Amino acid sequence: MASATEQPRAAVIVPIYNAAAVLRDCLESLRRTLTADDQLILIDDASSDPEIGALLATFADQAPCPLRLERNARNLGFVRTVNLGMALTRADVVLLNSDTVVTKGWLQRLQQAAQSSARIATVTPFSNHAEICSFPLFCQQNPLPVDPEQTAAQLAALTPQYPELPTAVGFCMLIRRAALVELGDFDAATFGRGYGEENDFCRRALGHGWRNVLCDNAYVVHRGGVSFAATGEKPGGEALRRLSARYPGYNAAVAEFIRCDPLAEIRRQAQR
Repeated sequence: MASATEQPRAAVIVPIYNAAAVLRDCLESLRRTLTADDQLILIDDASSDPEIGALLATFADQAPCPLRLERNARNLGFVRTVNLGMALTRADVVLLNSDTVVTKGWLQRLQQAAQSSARIATVTPFSNHAEICSFPLFCQQNPLPVDPEQTAAQLAALTPQYPELPTAVGFCMLIRRAALVELGDFDAATFGRGYGEENDFCRRALGHGWRNVLCDNAYVVHRGGVSFAATGEKPGGEALRRLSARYPGYNAAVAEFIRCDPLAEIRRQAQR
């Protein structure tokens, strides 16, 4: 396992579609937290808002790390845009929604979690709005924190346990390159323009002996329902039906995780 000072580089991939105001906040947080050892891939999925191009051009002049900036000639949707990004690098990847704000040390902690065991496929941080990875209230859309760095510091003070999850949560998820090589990328043919693709990947991973874990000492703010939501795609519906048909035990596994709430003690300790 790599030491804390020799973490492998990871590529942060941000798929973008409109929502300039939240994208600006996301990019500013990346500018503050990424280092020259990281990689960043920004993909504009044919945004209709002309402000996006100007915003990305300005950011490119001040990027804190190697940057690859792409623009799709036509709108491909979230899943195909993410697959494109994952094909542009051979590193581990972090898929990051453009309606997020990252905090100090977030990427290093995700990488440390990934490297803590050879068969970890995905890593998800805590967030205010992340379903089973929500903090401080479980499975709720918590308000945006007044001071994200203070919340992040509460969690960073914990000794991480990296508890297992039934699925990653797609707002921010690290995927190991070795898992991508073995399992393939997201299933765009089945999950189309988004929702369900990360759950499908995680269930494939479990079926091949990989694990999905929570990075319980990392925190990323998530607004939710922004950017790609403008395309009309929403959670549940047909995507959930297809997921349930492919993995009949999926809903029961998530329901059991919620019933048992194995993260309760971690959340309690962080709030002491």
